[in-house]
Amino acid sequence: MSVQPESITTVGILGAGRVGTAVARQAVKAGYEVRIATAKPAQEISLLVDIITPGAAAVDAAEAAASDLVVIAVPLHKYRTLSPQLLAGRTVIDAMNYWAPTDGEVDDFENDPRTSSEIIQDFLPGARLVKTLNHIGYHELEEDDKTPGSPGRRALALAGDHDDAKATAAGFLNRLGYDAVDAGPLVAGRAFQPGTEVFNGSHTSHQLENLLAAACARVGV
Repeated sequence: MSVQPESITTVGILGAGRVGTAVARQAVKAGYEVRIATAKPAQEISLLVDIITPGAAAVDAAEAAASDLVVIAVPLHKYRTLSPQLLAGRTVIDAMNYWAPTDGEVDDFENDPRTSSEIIQDFLPGARLVKTLNHIGYHELEEDDKTPGSPGRRALALAGDHDDAKATAAGFLNRLGYDAVDAGPLVAGRAFQPGTEVFNGSHTSHQLENLLAAACARVGV
C-alpha cells in the first residue's frame, strides 16, 4: 500500500523504550495520531503510555502495524518477535542498530556481511523498509528540531529500496523537525551505522550529503 507523505495521519510505533517513546512524543508534537504497541497487551501498557507519551494511545501490535507509517524501535536482538504478516505492504522505518560493544554479539548480525537493516528487510519481505532515525540520540530528537528552512537545521539520512517509502519517511522526518537526505538503497545504510562519522555527529543537509557521498564511495555503493 503506497502512502503519500501529505496523507500520513497515523504513526504506529513498535517498542516503548527510550527511542520509541521519544519518537512518539515528537510525532504527537508534529500532529500525528500516534499508536504505541509492545509485546504486551495494550491494557498492560496503557498507564505507562499515558504518563510517558501523553497524547499517544496504547494499542495492540496489529493496530499499530495498520498505521500509515510504522516505526520499529524494539531491541534489535528481539527482531524475530515482529510479525512479517502484520507488516506486509507497510512503509516501515527501522530505527534499530546493531552495536555489539553495547548490546553484546548476536550471531544473526555477527556472521552476516549484510547491514542490519538488510537482514531485517529479509525477515520482513513484504514491508517497504527505510533505515533512519538510528543516528540521532533519543534526547536529541526532542531538542534539535527546527522548522523547515531554519539556518543550521539538522539533517538525517535515510536509505531504502523503495522510492515511495523513502518519500513518505522523508516527509515524516521533515514534520519531526529535520531535513532528510537520501543515501540511496538500503545497503547504503552502512554509511550511518554505529561507529561512522555520520552516526557520531550532528550535520546539516549539505554536510551530510558530502559525508554520505564519501562513505558510500568507500564501500562501493
